[in-house]
Amino acid sequence: MAKIAIYGGTFDPIHIGHLHVISEIISRKLADHILLIPAGQPQLRDVQTVASPSDRRAMCQLALKDLPAAVSSKVEVNPIEILRQGPSFTIDTVEAVAKSYPGDEIALIIGTDAFAKIDQWHRTRELQDMVEFIVIDRPEFPGSPTLDIDALNISATQIRAGDLESVSPHVATYIKEHHLYASK
Repeated sequence: MAKIAIYGGTFDPIHIGHLHVISEIISRKLADHILLIPAGQPQLRDVQTVASPSDRRAMCQLALKDLPAAVSSKVEVNPIEILRQGPSFTIDTVEAVAKSYPGDEIALIIGTDAFAKIDQWHRTRELQDMVEFIVIDRPEFPGSPTLDIDALNISATQIRAGDLESVSPHVATYIKEHHLYASK
């Protein structure tokens, strides 16, 4: 039995803070495999994504190239939510992953900010029964993490404003080449 960790997010764009989480989860052997899942239509976000779903997926795939092979070989970008029509709920994704990985344990990697809203999630009781939560500390959002990884305080908003120092080299190149965010 393997432990499959789902790491979902808007990833608008994916940045080194996200890569730090991935590296820590794998290096601490908290999961055997991570499914990196860019959100389709995030339900609890006040702001719509800036980059298209295909751009966010591409940036996630490129970001994995900037991780050590021992880490990146245990991570895959899964487009399930981007390909899904209409609203995308975590419970639907978890159910689909559970079907693809029968008998394996499913974990969900989320930040303290998302965990604070867990009671607002669609079919939250069922979800909480199906997964183990790996709650990551978020420096800008105090809470009670289950895993303190010295998370990096990086804001995707700053990156979208033009500060590309917080993204990996492959992602920075993609942002520039595709004229995303303030790099336009």
